[in-house]
Amino acid sequence: MDFKVRTLAEVSALGQEVEVLFWVGCAGSFDERAQKITKAVAKILHHANISFAILGTEEACTGDPAKRAGNEFLFQMLAMQNISTMNAYGVKKIVTACPHCFNTLKNEYPQLGGMYNVVHHTELINELLEAGKLSITGGAFKGKRITYHDSCYLGRANNIYEAPRQIIERLDVELVEMKRAKANGLCCGAGGAQMFKDAETGNKEVNVERADDMLETKANIVAAACPFCMTMLRDGIKHNNKEEEVQVLDVAELIANAMDL
Repeated sequence: MDFKVRTLAEVSALGQEVEVLFWVGCAGSFDERAQKITKAVAKILHHANISFAILGTEEACTGDPAKRAGNEFLFQMLAMQNISTMNAYGVKKIVTACPHCFNTLKNEYPQLGGMYNVVHHTELINELLEAGKLSITGGAFKGKRITYHDSCYLGRANNIYEAPRQIIERLDVELVEMKRAKANGLCCGAGGAQMFKDAETGNKEVNVERADDMLETKANIVAAACPFCMTMLRDGIKHNNKEEEVQVLDVAELIANAMDL
């Protein structure tokens, strides 16, 4: 990237403020594939002239996996740590590329004193496109067939179905729906802390079942909006030896690659 992403500590030391805190999340910080999504979001925010910063080493896990796995004590400990940090900086608005972080920050932190305006990156990107603050070249993916996978925590948990689809439709592509989509979408298999444990006995992995839905659409690209989904969908495609034919990209990566620079 040709610009520096500042931390809130650096911004605060200069006596300045930013419009948005970009919550990177554990996956976006440490997972090699998800780091590319983080860079895409930062590129979009910078290109749209939105003043933003990250917490950097002051950002702890939101506690979502701990809570889903039943460790409420650990969740509250992590949440209180993050809330204390953000309140000290006077954080008001947060954007994140992880639906798990989004759901936790938006719906569960308020009960512990964390009152913030939390938006998912697909919502913000859609708003920026509608307001003309982002300009994209429609031909970047011209003629491609793209299908979109609904993240459980974005879709069913928070009813965000249209923003990512509206973004994709702005590209010069054909958006094709899987047979299980929107409220009837199939989980990738990673939610509820399943990402961090061995699969239970059964006949088929959930992500392999979802890969069948994706391949049925004959799409060239599968669009995702969650780093957990990204991992599971890519593994499902690899299971079918289709990684040379089908790309899995985050919605932010689609836009970052299509922006007029």
